[in-house]
Amino acid sequence: MAILSHLIIYPVKSCAGLSVPAATLTRAGLEVDGVGDREWMVVDPDGQFLTQREHPRMALVTPRVDAGVLTLRAPGMAALALAPAGPAATREVGLWDDRVLADDCGEAAAAWFSCVLGARCRLMRFGAAAVRATGGSWTGGVPQPTRFADGYPLLVIGAASLEDLNDKLRSCGRPALPMDRFRPNLVIEGLSAFEEDYVDTFALGAARIKPVKPCPRCPIPRIDQATGVPGLDPLDILQAYRRKPQLDDAVCFGMNCIAQAGAGERLFVGQDVVATLAF
Repeated sequence: MAILSHLIIYPVKSCAGLSVPAATLTRAGLEVDGVGDREWMVVDPDGQFLTQREHPRMALVTPRVDAGVLTLRAPGMAALALAPAGPAATREVGLWDDRVLADDCGEAAAAWFSCVLGARCRLMRFGAAAVRATGGSWTGGVPQPTRFADGYPLLVIGAASLEDLNDKLRSCGRPALPMDRFRPNLVIEGLSAFEEDYVDTFALGAARIKPVKPCPRCPIPRIDQATGVPGLDPLDILQAYRRKPQLDDAVCFGMNCIAQAGAGERLFVGQDVVATLAF
């Protein structure tokens, strides 16, 4: 039997994740104590999103959730506690091809992040009235809500898939990588390597999570999430066996997923997972 071995949320897009023992499944992604995955995003002065691709130090911004309050920490900085949602200036921000209505988190948050990154920026929160949907042919034409995730509300990776990659890295004399390099929301133990590619649905109690699209990988996996320092890129190994023809030969690792059923269900580490294959 497969089990859910890790649950991780990323309250601020491209900043550090928070590993949790339990989380609530919503159609827009995981939530913990009212704090949603990728509910906040850092933008430049023009409102365009920033990530570790340009600012690897974002990996050093670590979140904590306590009684619905998100607190952020970074080396050499006082903690930044973000107030619950309330009246705020709103503006459109850019995320890939989307324009999304977001709430500005104010001058203190802007100054804090600008100091951490060494560049002018602002922290934005997904607007209460905002709507952003992903979908198209990958979800059968049914739009699926998401916040500031790159494309889909959930990312699932099997533990055996990482071990397969690490075996190949070790055989080349390179160190193994931790799972945080690939920033999943759910890690599942008990699957065969890359079995998640062929799953129709994952059942976790009453919840149904459906893989819909392989996850093309960018250069972020080369960034050490503990130090914010770029290193060797595992894509040079993955490209030898993880290209997906249906995505123009993009190198993929993990599966983007949607919540097919069970919004509001509580997921927890150690929970049994029933994987139904798509063939």
